[in-house]
Amino acid sequence: MSVSDRVLNLSKPARRLYELSLYGRWLFVLLCWLMLAPYSVWRLWKDFQLWREHFTWVAVRYAFAFNLIAAFSLFFCIGITGAVLVWQSNHLLRGLSDREKMRLENQARKIQESGSQHPLWKWVCR
Repeated sequence: MSVSDRVLNLSKPARRLYELSLYGRWLFVLLCWLMLAPYSVWRLWKDFQLWREHFTWVAVRYAFAFNLIAAFSLFFCIGITGAVLVWQSNHLLRGLSDREKMRLENQARKIQESGSQHPLWKWVCR
């Protein structure tokens, strides 16, 4: 059984719903990096220059301590990227759990039943 068979052993609408969820997660990660990371780098730019001249862990600690919003936004970007990587890797290596498969199938069925009124209908049921 190949990796894609373990992950996508679903009906066609449920598979599309899974792929839509996957693309949505990566889109959220991309938006976080495009919106939050430039602000963090801009706020920490002088500290980066100091680190290039005299790198110490104390300098890193104080840079993050005195720029909390920039530090939190940078750590959020790193954390959310790691979470999506772990989530996707788990599905690729172990496959979807029975509970997750059932949830995707039920959600796809509900989308099909609601018809074109549901915002995801044209992506899931085409």
